[in-house]
Amino acid sequence: MIKANCQSVFDFDWLSQLRFYWNKDDGEFGGIIVRQTNQQMEFGYEYQGNNGRLVVTPLTDRCVLTLVTALALNRGGAPAGPAGTGKTETVKDLGKNLAKYVVVFNCSD
Repeated sequence: MIKANCQSVFDFDWLSQLRFYWNKDDGEFGGIIVRQTNQQMEFGYEYQGNNGRLVVTPLTDRCVLTLVTALALNRGGAPAGPAGTGKTETVKDLGKNLAKYVVVFNCSD
């Protein structure tokens, strides 16, 4: 955020990050809210093991931003592009971040 020269919590570079907030008034034990831009979703609490994370690039940032916006609007997303560019891994990594169960269908077989 320093390199992006973020001066405020309203800067787009900060708002476009996937942020996690603890809401102590949500339920008996509180709850986690995930925010990105003007979208807000509940954390899924789906344990997916302790596995590696994806390298974040500007392209994966844009893809995640688009997918989060689509999910918040009760829509879906279907990343398209050449084989081996990380589309499936990006979607799976977003599912890990949101703690949601992700199922991948390979329709090319």
